[in-house]
Amino acid sequence: MTFSLKELSRHKYLLLIAACAAAILLLPAGSGGEDQSASGTEARLEYVLSGIEGAGRVSVLCSEEGAAVVCDGASSAKVRLAVVRAVSAYTGLGSDRIAVLERG
Repeated sequence: MTFSLKELSRHKYLLLIAACAAAILLLPAGSGGEDQSASGTEARLEYVLSGIEGAGRVSVLCSEEGAAVVCDGASSAKVRLAVVRAVSAYTGLGSDRIAVLERG
């Protein structure tokens, strides 16, 4: 079964669509990498924020829309301000997108 160049050119769009579909199927799904980078960001923030004087134990949850920080020292305005500034500097989020809550 041999095909001439003329016969292949008649079906060039069908072949192009088949090649694109095969390429898309070979692409990685990408969901695992995003989760890992988000947890890496959160872990780094927890490490850095726990170094703020008076913050105590820190837990962080980040998303594209904002960040929530739970820490022992959130009752102090000085600690809350330092946490918001650090999270804002690291993530680029505005202070209105960062919540600092006291651990209960």
